[in-house]
Amino acid sequence: MAEVGRRTVTSTAAAAALLLIGGGFARAQSAKATRPAHTTDDVRLRLPAPSGPHRIGVTTLYLVDRSRHDPWESLPVREVMVSVFYPARTVRGRPIAAQMTAGAAATFPHLDPLFHRELPTTGVNWAATRTHAHTGAPAQPVRRPVLLYSPGGGDPRTLGTGLAEELASRGYVVVTIDHPGDGSEVEFPQKRAGREQVRITAFRGNPRTDPKIFRTVVGTRIADTRFVLDQLAVLAAGRNPDALGRALPECLGHALDLRRVGIYGHSVGGTTAAQTMYEDRRIGAAVNLEGFLDYAPEKPGQEGKLLPVAQYGVDRPLLLVGTDGFPEKQALEPSWSAMLAHPRGHTRRRQLSNATHGVFTDYAVFAPQLQAAGLMTAAGRNSLIGAIDPAESVPMVRSEVHSFFAQHLPSH
Repeated sequence: MAEVGRRTVTSTAAAAALLLIGGGFARAQSAKATRPAHTTDDVRLRLPAPSGPHRIGVTTLYLVDRSRHDPWESLPVREVMVSVFYPARTVRGRPIAAQMTAGAAATFPHLDPLFHRELPTTGVNWAATRTHAHTGAPAQPVRRPVLLYSPGGGDPRTLGTGLAEELASRGYVVVTIDHPGDGSEVEFPQKRAGREQVRITAFRGNPRTDPKIFRTVVGTRIADTRFVLDQLAVLAAGRNPDALGRALPECLGHALDLRRVGIYGHSVGGTTAAQTMYEDRRIGAAVNLEGFLDYAPEKPGQEGKLLPVAQYGVDRPLLLVGTDGFPEKQALEPSWSAMLAHPRGHTRRRQLSNATHGVFTDYAVFAPQLQAAGLMTAAGRNSLIGAIDPAESVPMVRSEVHSFFAQHLPSH
């Protein structure tokens, strides 16, 4: 997870901010200018097919919260991009969606390896990865439970595609959320004054080393998530919340049952999921995939102050899922133990063995493919996801998350 600080909104300032990471961004930008985005020999990564009975549609929404200023940039509004995955009535004639937009995919290899140093900077065509969802397909006119997803700090929402598709194929509407200025790269439908069309992260390090920044990260994500839920209510009421008024898939609003809402997230997205449920009664169940439930310590070696969700507990179901190989497992333990100690027993805990932090994302399948192609070392793969085989990890993560929501927010 990476850290963010305020900066002026120009491409020069963006580069200057990221120069703090050993000059890596400047080198990446130089390389980007002298080589094509990809070649015919570049590896094309594959996502695992969803296993549920429903074909999937997908669309994106550009949402603008005019009641908030952006916390990371000098922007007068807060913009959020989301993808909506849903069971489709038909997919005939609807194209398969790419995992990443073209602009985000072009930026990804020059930026994300600065934060996940196991990743290659060349040799992958990130724009070529296809999902199993069909762009703009008409939705089934059946009210479905809604699940919100918040990604790990510094990660784009697109790295949660595999799990989102699995849940959509099993009868859920899944809304994956980008948190601009936090996510590594977020592409908007158009430019606006003060930012480029592809907005890059302002993160510079680890937010656990800066209590003020960590609080801003968490607070901003909670506000983003609650705003998205507000806009889904607009959609369910028959109106179009997209800030540009772009066309919506047929029956999409009719597919939302906002009486049944869950949330899940990875890393600080898991923190967001748990605390948002605590703050918002509209959310009935939450899954935290290895996210802290305390604030960053004020000084090294100290324990951080518990988030309210861990301090006071919740009266709705919460699932904590961790790994045995998470490097910060010892620092995670106090807040998770506090969460589990509440007497009402609404919280459960699970653990994946032979795995580490990135196993909850699409890196679970990408890392072994990169290793097989000679683009990632065995040590790099183990650092990113653990030695666990995706044939084991992918069904395990899917099963944990789906079975939890199927119990507490059934799709039928």
